[in-house]
Amino acid sequence: MSRATLGWIVLGWVGFALLPWYGFDRSAVPTLADYFVSGSALAHGVHRAWWLLPLLLPLGMALLPVVRPDMQRNGTWLIASGLLGLALVVLQGFSVGLNGWTLDILKSLFGEPGPRQSGMGYGAALTSTALLILLCHGLAARGWCRGDAFVTSSIGVVIALIIVFVFFPVTTILASAFADNSGHFAPTEFITKFLDKSIWGLDCLTSDLRCGVAWNTLFLGLLVGVGTTALGLAFALIATRTGFRYKKILRLMSVLPIITPPFVIGLALILLFGRSGALSAVLWDWFGVPRSRWIYGLPGVFIAQLLAFTPIAFLVLIGVVQGISPTLEEASQTLRAKSWTTFWTVTLPLMRPGLANAFLLGFVESLADFGNPLVLGGNYEVLSTKIFFAVVGAQQDQGRAAVLSIILLAFTLGAFWLQHAWLGKKVYTTVTGKGDAGIPLPLPRRVALASYLTAVPWAIFTLVVYVIIVVGAFVRSMGRDYTPTLEHFLTAFRVERADWGLYFSGSAWNSFFATVKVAAVAAPLTAAIGLLTAYLLTRQRFSGQRAFEFGTLLSFAIPGTVVGVSYILAFNVPPIEITGTGFVLVMCFVFRNMPVGVRSGIATLSQIDKSLDEASLTLGAGSSTTMRRVVLPLLRPAIVASLVYSFVRAMTAVSAVIFLVTAEYNMATTYIVGRVEAGEFGLAIAYSTVLIVVMLLAIVAIQLAVGERRLGRRSASAAPSPVAVQAVP
Repeated sequence: MSRATLGWIVLGWVGFALLPWYGFDRSAVPTLADYFVSGSALAHGVHRAWWLLPLLLPLGMALLPVVRPDMQRNGTWLIASGLLGLALVVLQGFSVGLNGWTLDILKSLFGEPGPRQSGMGYGAALTSTALLILLCHGLAARGWCRGDAFVTSSIGVVIALIIVFVFFPVTTILASAFADNSGHFAPTEFITKFLDKSIWGLDCLTSDLRCGVAWNTLFLGLLVGVGTTALGLAFALIATRTGFRYKKILRLMSVLPIITPPFVIGLALILLFGRSGALSAVLWDWFGVPRSRWIYGLPGVFIAQLLAFTPIAFLVLIGVVQGISPTLEEASQTLRAKSWTTFWTVTLPLMRPGLANAFLLGFVESLADFGNPLVLGGNYEVLSTKIFFAVVGAQQDQGRAAVLSIILLAFTLGAFWLQHAWLGKKVYTTVTGKGDAGIPLPLPRRVALASYLTAVPWAIFTLVVYVIIVVGAFVRSMGRDYTPTLEHFLTAFRVERADWGLYFSGSAWNSFFATVKVAAVAAPLTAAIGLLTAYLLTRQRFSGQRAFEFGTLLSFAIPGTVVGVSYILAFNVPPIEITGTGFVLVMCFVFRNMPVGVRSGIATLSQIDKSLDEASLTLGAGSSTTMRRVVLPLLRPAIVASLVYSFVRAMTAVSAVIFLVTAEYNMATTYIVGRVEAGEFGLAIAYSTVLIVVMLLAIVAIQLAVGERRLGRRSASAAPSPVAVQAVP
């Protein structure tokens, strides 16, 4: 038996016999008086919680291979121990609640109200994890994943985390779509709500009436998916394939919107293009263009989402463009292909994984966004805002919100299927184990011109939007009183000197520190789980892989409001009672943002030849060593993309956490929303400006810490001026 297996057996017993089984995130040390509340499962079982004692059986079974070496060969006992133990943990967790038995059959057998228990704690978490790892080690011993315990354990842990923090809460709220107001199963209610004309109506094609909200959402998502992919590709080509003098500034402008709360971008667009907007006033005064409300509706939401989501496409595509082998392009030119033909037939097809993933992320982000449609939507309704008002509006209808969420899932599933159909089974490997001395070819003239005409004006427009945001933080009232002032910053971030040291007296400090702490914990976890999942999806083959891949996108497709409400419904009662803690915020961010790390990792790994992994394994390195020493250095663009996105989204998210914050863990965005509702726009913009600066510094730190990927190629800047390739007679 390996040391790792023996270690997990020991940890399983430690969780059962020593650590508190109940009371997650309770910092107080239990005394003898409250031992029955915070004690170990063994102590509880001996005194009154008899339903915990059956766990002794699987933990004891795991010890049999230790004392009987002949039982170690095929891992059967480890598999049996893990399966039985996990089944008992789930059964006892869902059978006994705060008010007694939760299942009718137990009530009839043992009477009411029955025993009571609170949410599981550290002991339950450690024991459950140990049983899961033992199950995976047993499967590896049976030959699963070529007997690699690291791979089987990784698959098992990721699947378990997705089940607990994605499927369980989302299923909890989606189940209400098939229930009536009293909670009873009523499929007719689902059919009635699903076929509502306000969802699927097409009156806009034959009259002046509006189309259904589902068609509005789908049309907007397609526009945003195509637009963000095109803009992201233009920025990526300029950043990697041109000698543009202001390349770094252009790259900064392309990433800047991702570090801004979406509703702040919407507010800046209103201050620019609204009836009283700065640009509207200039157009009226100089050119006589009448003021209007055109920014409210589809155009405004489309522009705002392009600003917000183009950086995601850029972060995904820049790694893909960098990974294209120049040797293939040089081979094309050697065969007398012109630069445009080479780009169209060689370079662009090799970008397919990145283009598909960038479009998918932009499309899904557009579907799930509710901040921009809420601010700028006007009469243009989309599914996310309808779900929001169904959850928190005057006429609350949780069933309708669940039906609309199912429609969003259907759209996401369709996009997922189309992406796989477009990519097919073709191979896009360009990063191999061989040295590549080729030089990235300059862009064809027309491609370079199109990239400049697309990216430069957009970067200038982005700069104008941020000028409005910065100016709004330093004037008394944007649009009315432009007197310079620092009042907004002092109100939010005042620091005073007291006898005991510095005193952070500003009203925003508590939310700021809580946000930075949660984001700093969530970002590396998100990147680690996301990239590990991408590695498993691209480098391993196992049954249910397609469903597993779609499961990683599930929380990304559901609006953040629904995710937040589902977390409350699922994690506010036993067996997993974590609402009101910082842990629930971290987990919400991790699994809400994980799909970006997964898709970025898949796009990058699609270009890396598997022979690099196989060479490492052939030389005796294990999968974990290969992952750390070979794969991760080549995944640096994906690591940067995942870390940047997850940290920034944790700093700027609103919808997913607005129901989960507490007085202790009040997030920056909820504080800003409160100030906006109170009409304190200057304070809200000032706080957003501080967040932008902090996130810029964090992005620079991440870039420096991770570094650049080195592929053994000469850079494009070192390339001589292109010459015509002539055939030798």
